[in-house]
Amino acid sequence: MSTDASQSTSQEGPKGPTSTTKESGRYCWVCFASEEEDRHASWVQPCNCKGTTKWVHQTCLQRWVDEKQKGGNMSKVTCPQCQTEYIIVFPNMGVLVLILDTVDSFIYKGCPFMAAGIVVGAVYWCAVTYGAITVMQVIGQKEGLAIMEQADPLILLIGLPAIPVSLLLGKLIRWEDAVLGFMRKNINKIPIIRRIPPFRIDIATSTRTESSTEHDLPPLTSPISATRVLCGALLMPTISTFFGKLLFDSVKSNFHRTVLGGLAFIAVKGCLKIYHKQQNYIRQCQRRILDYTESNISTYVRHNRTQDD
Repeated sequence: MSTDASQSTSQEGPKGPTSTTKESGRYCWVCFASEEEDRHASWVQPCNCKGTTKWVHQTCLQRWVDEKQKGGNMSKVTCPQCQTEYIIVFPNMGVLVLILDTVDSFIYKGCPFMAAGIVVGAVYWCAVTYGAITVMQVIGQKEGLAIMEQADPLILLIGLPAIPVSLLLGKLIRWEDAVLGFMRKNINKIPIIRRIPPFRIDIATSTRTESSTEHDLPPLTSPISATRVLCGALLMPTISTFFGKLLFDSVKSNFHRTVLGGLAFIAVKGCLKIYHKQQNYIRQCQRRILDYTESNISTYVRHNRTQDD
């Protein structure tokens, strides 16, 4: 009788309070409690795990599933160990609840795409407005309005937002680095380059340049700042208009005057940037690291104090 009772007890379902023998006790992998601590708890074996992670309390697993689903009840949940998908069964709540769940899931999945469309649309119309303002600023208010009124609407919808895009792409073209790299490579072949002030390299600089590899020298380009590129590109028409009126006031055409002002600004800015980068290059080539002695420390401290003052 006792043998049959023990066999029948070990063959009961996972929800029974004594469904295993003493040799294979249950331990919940969530709360680490055994079946001896709570004999009335409901147990479940939801995945293919073996050993100590085989069993788990039904209530503990429910809480863990709620944390993974984050308020939803339709997303799939898998075991963190064996990656087996849990078989989650819901009671039948009727057709109306099913329809509401479907609508809620559709809205939840569709809102990110709708938000992305709204953001893209807002950016597009901002680009159209900026393009129209730029046309009136460069050509003239009356002339710009007349051109846009006579133009095809499709051309305006495509051409006006292309103006800020073109300005941003043009800002990314770093022609100063190309010119600076060409002058550095050909400084020995073209003697006239050495007469330009920023390329007058002394003995210490030239020695380090000749004895170092390309990876040992200071970098040619500086990191690209997204905000700086955006601000510089969007302010370019205004700056071009200002320089055009300042330097080429005798030119009658507002468009030609703005173009000339923009080219002059780009040229002056490029020359200053080349000069600044070359000076930083020479400064880094002449850089030295001193011995850590008391005299050098005191000299370094005094030098920093004079710079701060």
